[in-house]
Formats: sequence, structure tokens, C-alpha cells
Amino acid sequence: MLRLSPRIARIAPFYAMEVVKQAAALQAEGRDIVQMSIGEPDFTAIPAVVEALERTAREGRTQYTEAVGIAPLREAIAGFYRTRFGVAVDPARIIVTAGASGALLLACTALVDAGAQVLMPDPTYPANRHIVTAAGGEPVLIPAGPADRFQLSAEHIRRHWTPRTAGVIVASPGNPTGTSIAPDALAGLVREVRGRQGFTIVDEIYLGLSYDGDRRSALALGDDLIIVNSFSKYFHMTGWRLGWLVVPPQLVSVFEKLAQNLVICPSTLAQHAAIACFHPESLEIFEARREAFRQRRDYLLPEFERLGLTVPVQPDGAFYIYSDIRAHAADSAAFATRLLHEAGVCAVPGRDFGTAETASYLRFSYATDMARLQEGVARMERLLG
Repeated sequence: MLRLSPRIARIAPFYAMEVVKQAAALQAEGRDIVQMSIGEPDFTAIPAVVEALERTAREGRTQYTEAVGIAPLREAIAGFYRTRFGVAVDPARIIVTAGASGALLLACTALVDAGAQVLMPDPTYPANRHIVTAAGGEPVLIPAGPADRFQLSAEHIRRHWTPRTAGVIVASPGNPTGTSIAPDALAGLVREVRGRQGFTIVDEIYLGLSYDGDRRSALALGDDLIIVNSFSKYFHMTGWRLGWLVVPPQLVSVFEKLAQNLVICPSTLAQHAAIACFHPESLEIFEARREAFRQRRDYLLPEFERLGLTVPVQPDGAFYIYSDIRAHAADSAAFATRLLHEAGVCAVPGRDFGTAETASYLRFSYATDMARLQEGVARMERLLG
């Protein structure tokens, strides 16, 4: 039998996928399941993007591109930062990647030494810590509860930084909580990391899906940050596997070398199609869809409170609600199984997202249409009383 790397044992499977498999099995038996589990928009790629893909394919523009992405797309992304967030970014600093996961893989390959520690909040998106592990590093999950908005703070950095710490990964807004780090708090965190000569990676894949206050990119805090973004969430292109990094100027050649060797290039067809995302009429569609997500959130929050699915911190972005279920159960995994089998509602228990109080939380996704969400609430009300 082949000998596997010990790292493999430290990479856990997604429990969310097991929940989805159980839901699929029930659906195959004829059960109607309300999906509130997967973080994938129910909206799909807009017609302009699909038309651009078809046009590119017909024209035969399917060869490899530059490893860092085609210039028109990088320029369009830079223009988006300028017009939407008021931040000037040199297109040369933008590295187009195979999704946000591909972006984080490149970043951790470049920045994480074997045995180096990387700080992140608990709860956090599980792939972030597993990518650090795959790069040979050690993810350090720091409990961040409701008082912290489920996010890291400057004080966390001061308390938990060690000689082995290389840097920090945060997401704002984040998965599974939908909460953002306030601009002043993020600036304080960055100062603490910068003062220790560490790296800060900010995952902004849900930044476009922010609902309260100003949408600000962490890029405004300095050129030394690493920014991860994606076409999957705000632009609704999940299966197209396209994302990007914004990297410090002095690291562009490093990331280009890694991309050349590890991935050759992102999908050529997806790159050409994605340019259409930044047309004014396209952005109007995305903003209308963002408003639809906000309306879903605003419907669910009071309903969840009424059902005893307490939401300790109101999500201000993404499409998740992280509910405290202790009024109904002591174990979120068992409670998720009950919801699925007895109410036909699929949600994800907290175990995927860390170890801090995960037995007390369920993540509900509202990336499904309003009518189905209303049906899900009605079913949970019948079950929970």
C-alpha cells in the first residue's frame, strides 16, 4: 500500500458534503428537501457572460493564456476596485487564479514555511485551514465568539503571536457567520501583524455581498496585504472556477513563477467570459441580486429568533446565518440530522468550522429563493413548536 503524507490525516472531510449526500438520498426516495446548506448562489451566470463564453469558443480562443491571466480581465478587475471601492490598483498586481481556492493555494505556497503557524478565527471556512496544512503549515484556530463578531482582533494577535507565527488569514465578510470586521478593527489587526513582519491574507470573496454600511476593501490599508477574491459569489460563476489575488508589487514575479509551474493558467474561456461581468448593465444585475439576498436575510432573522434559533451577531454580508441552537439541542450535528429527516430542511452543523462551541451552532444558507425559505421556516416551526 502506498504511504501517504501524514498531512492527509490532518485534513478533515467536509461534513457539509455528508449532509448534502444524506439530503440527496432522501430526495432520491421522493422526499422534498429545502436546501439551506450549500454556499452556492441559486443565481447563475448572467446572459452576457454566457454569450461571451460562446463567442470566445466559436472564435477558437482556447489556447493557454499568461499564467497570471489575460490583460483585459486584469484591467477590468482593477477598474472595478477603482469605481466600486475607490482604491487604485495596478493591474500588474492582479493574479487571475483557478477560483479563490487556487488563489489561497498559491498564497500559502509562497508564504508558509514547513511548520509555520497561521492564525485564523474559530469558526472559519474549513478549506482555509486545510490549505495551510497542505502547504506544510500549522493552522492555529483562535476562538472568536459573538463578542468578537466571530472575527479576529488586534488583541487576538497580541495574545497568540509566537516566534513560529508567519501570518494571519481572515475573511470579511466571513463564512460561516456572514459577519465583517469593522474597518477600524481591521486596520488595528493589520498594524499588529505588520509590526511583527507577518503576512495578512484577507479573503474578500463575499465583499460584493455586503448589506450594511460601506463596502470597503482591505486594499485601502496598504500594498503589503494579500487579497483573495472570486467570481463565484457576487458574480455567480461557481463552476467556472475563476478568482484572483492582489499581491504586493515586489511579489508579482514570485506568484507568476508559481502559477507558471503549478497551474499553467486559469481557464481561458472563463477569463474571456468574465470580462462581461464588469459592464455597467451587468453590474446592475448583480446589484439587484444582492438586494434579493438582503431581503432574504431580513426575512429570516426575525423568523429564526421567533423559532429559538438565536442569531447572536447579525450577519452583514454573504448569505449565511450562524444560529445558536442551544434552546433546542445540545449537539448541532444531531439537531441537523433531526431537521433533515423530520422536517426536510438541510443545514450544516458547526463541526466543519472549527472546535470552539461548534456543537452549539448551525449554519443556514439563504442562497435559495424566498418561497423555499418560507417553506423551510414553516417546516421548522411545525417541528420546533
